Amino acid sequence: MEYTKLGNSDLVVSRICVGCMSFGDTASNFHAWTLNADESEEVIKYALELGINFFDTANVYSAGTSEEFLGRAIKNNVARDKVVIATKVYFNEGKLSRQAILREIDGSLKRLGTDYVDLYIIHRFDYGTPIEETMEALDSLVKAGKVRALGASAMYGYQFYNMQLAAERNGWTKFVSMQNHYNLIYREDERELIPICKQQNVALTPYSPLVAGRLSRLEWKADTKRSQTDKTAMSKYDSTQESDYKIVLRVNELAQKYGATMTQIALAWQFAKGVTAPIIGATKAKYFDDAVGSLNIKLTDDDIAYLEELYVPHKIVGAL
Repeated sequence: MEYTKLGNSDLVVSRICVGCMSFGDTASNFHAWTLNADESEEVIKYALELGINFFDTANVYSAGTSEEFLGRAIKNNVARDKVVIATKVYFNEGKLSRQAILREIDGSLKRLGTDYVDLYIIHRFDYGTPIEETMEALDSLVKAGKVRALGASAMYGYQFYNMQLAAERNGWTKFVSMQNHYNLIYREDERELIPICKQQNVALTPYSPLVAGRLSRLEWKADTKRSQTDKTAMSKYDSTQESDYKIVLRVNELAQKYGATMTQIALAWQFAKGVTAPIIGATKAKYFDDAVGSLNIKLTDDDIAYLEELYVPHKIVGAL
């Protein structure tokens, strides 16, 4: 496993991050395809054995049970200071108001069974709360020792820039990472958000790097519970299937050329584009073998151009 600093922080993370939306109690009605506590622990334990130390969850995932399952698995399998835990705030009452942030961090810490979170991420931009209120509240968590570093997620470039500027002007903690929607068939953030992040040495930790599995196989929809029931992924990707599937075919071509899997080619492209750690969600432990193997593949400039050639602009999906 390869490790690197997360942006301008002192956090040392594996180049693969485990996305924990796959873990949680299905009784929460969040997703029908999530793993129960024991199944989640098996996947987390396997990821740890591969050297993965970076785990991403959120207060909203399966009504908080994702955090609970992750916390239990970490307690049972690894020392707390050997892992980097990220969780999020926004899809809750009050969104990013000071009151909501102070309330939600305590709830997350309790569910995770820890007294600090390594990376606290705002899940979206809050149009209803002044930027200064949000950034000052987040900074207070860092000063209190409840949070080690701050991250942001899907938003417009100008929003992220303004939040960073507010923090800089007031001496508050700035964001060190951006968890944006980014993959071979959705590259809209290359226009503004990603250049801003690179300019500020903000680490890219994209979600949906494999397009909910669509870049890891030739079938657009697989015969799995997630593929058949994940309405969120369907709404993001199915309307542009005709044009985007041509890119899937090119991923398969390069996989054959390199004697690799499609997953490995799709993730190798991410690393070639400067991504720090793509977020991989998995309901089977074996999927992480492919993800880790992608670190050994170095695509050429011609490979990258071939994969990107057929891209067509998409409607914004992620930023609200």
